[in-house]
Amino acid sequence: MNTEAPTAKPTPWNKGRMIGQKAPLKVRDIWAIRVRLQLGRKTRDLALFNLAIDSKLRACDLVKLRVADIAHGTRISSRALVVQQKTGRPVQFEITEQTRDALTAWISAKGLGGTDFVFPSRLHQSPHLSTRQYARIVHGWVDSIGLDGASYGTHTMRRTKASLIYRRTRNLRAVQILLGHTKLESTVRYLGIEVDDALEIAEQTDV
Repeated sequence: MNTEAPTAKPTPWNKGRMIGQKAPLKVRDIWAIRVRLQLGRKTRDLALFNLAIDSKLRACDLVKLRVADIAHGTRISSRALVVQQKTGRPVQFEITEQTRDALTAWISAKGLGGTDFVFPSRLHQSPHLSTRQYARIVHGWVDSIGLDGASYGTHTMRRTKASLIYRRTRNLRAVQILLGHTKLESTVRYLGIEVDDALEIAEQTDV
């Protein structure tokens, strides 16, 4: 007779978590968060939020940006190019005027130089903001305007502007380039376009 106690099964990593694509922010959500950060004088968070929206970068690439990646001397560039960690391929992105203003204010307040990380960590063991810290900050943003934090994450920031561009232009190739995808099919899956477009057609069809 086997008297050994049954081995406990490991807890699944995703227990209690919502799995799947994270929703992009809507325009009204973007402005709600932006206004809160401005009123709260959250200089770093405003620069981080605006740059995350503009750059459409993965969290791992965003947190490792150095001042020299986005600036020439003390002047923030209107465009930047970085090599993606995941693919090793370069990707370009725009930096809008309001993002440049926010970055200028943050970099000046912090006294950052060209080789410094744009978003240094407040923890001694990390030279720059970690992806885990960034994720917590993103959840704080969405929670502050009453959104369900489980439906949003760091990929929300990457998807937001890409989704808005597609909705306004229907130009998948442009979005593919901006996201740095090698295959158009990846962009379609990433944005959930087929499902969303099908639902739009259904909503506009009366029977």
